[in-house]
Amino acid sequence: MRSRTLARGPELTELGLGAAQLGNLARETSDADAQGAVDAAWDSGVRYFDTAPHYGLGLSERRLGAALARRPRAEYTVSTKVGRLLVPSPGTAHRQDDGGFAVPAAFRRDWDFSRDGILRSLEGSLTRLGLDHVDIVYLHDPDDHWHQAATTGVDTLVELRDQGVVKAVGVGMNQAAMPTEFVRRSDVDLVMVAGRHTLLDQSARDTLLPLVQERGVGVVAAAVYNSGLLAADRPPADATYDYLPAPHELIARAGALADVCERHGVTLPEAAIAYPLRHPAVVSVVLGARDARQSRTNAERLAARVPEPLWEELADLGLVPDIPSAPSAPSAARERS
Repeated sequence: MRSRTLARGPELTELGLGAAQLGNLARETSDADAQGAVDAAWDSGVRYFDTAPHYGLGLSERRLGAALARRPRAEYTVSTKVGRLLVPSPGTAHRQDDGGFAVPAAFRRDWDFSRDGILRSLEGSLTRLGLDHVDIVYLHDPDDHWHQAATTGVDTLVELRDQGVVKAVGVGMNQAAMPTEFVRRSDVDLVMVAGRHTLLDQSARDTLLPLVQERGVGVVAAAVYNSGLLAADRPPADATYDYLPAPHELIARAGALADVCERHGVTLPEAAIAYPLRHPAVVSVVLGARDARQSRTNAERLAARVPEPLWEELADLGLVPDIPSAPSAPSAARERS
């Protein structure tokens, strides 16, 4: 599997494993399946693993750390996130978490982008992961906390990077506008953009992507299936888009995308993975997996050959604006086999 190296920071495989499902996203995942997802990803060549305290109130970090424990630490890259500080909440432990994960509510999430909150959050993450360091730390979803995140939040992360505690810092969000401001105003190394650089949503195209390319900032593309609508060869009638029931017009558009893909011998999910990687600023596409089968499927989809005429037809039909193939030495990354 090819890797791309940040202008400043670690090397990332073009496919990363997103560990939200290891935290029982939406439903329970067994320990065995979580281990299998990581093992199969590793066997497929994946060496970039992303997690967060938010995912299952720490369960994702604990499972990821356990699954990687026997792997040589120098051979993989781990990112986690700060901004949601986990605080023990024994009074609610008998209830289920209301944050989208099938786990007991034994902790609460406190928004905290202060220096102390970030340091405490990172210390907790290292304990759960069983690691003495992580490679990348993102500010996690600071949509409603711009002032604190853009001052003490990002300043603390830059301080940690400059001290050598972490290798790279950035911001991870489900929008393009605020990450653009972080790139414009601060010294971040990369941004994780969820669902905004996909076959169905190109809102990062006109502002964020040109700016990161100019500044040498890397992009990690997440949620490239837009939470489900692009995950199947043909979009089902009950598909979801950004975690909600997909509007009929978007289902129809996804169907039109699938028609073009079929004409070129490509599946819709294969095209959904390939499209973000066409931009020279993108260093990795992060996909979730709940078990070994899903990890293997992710790697197979990444490896599929997507012909250039597919992108040309999508652009000609006005379905997806084309992006010229990434050069061998992109501005934010160097590719390696």
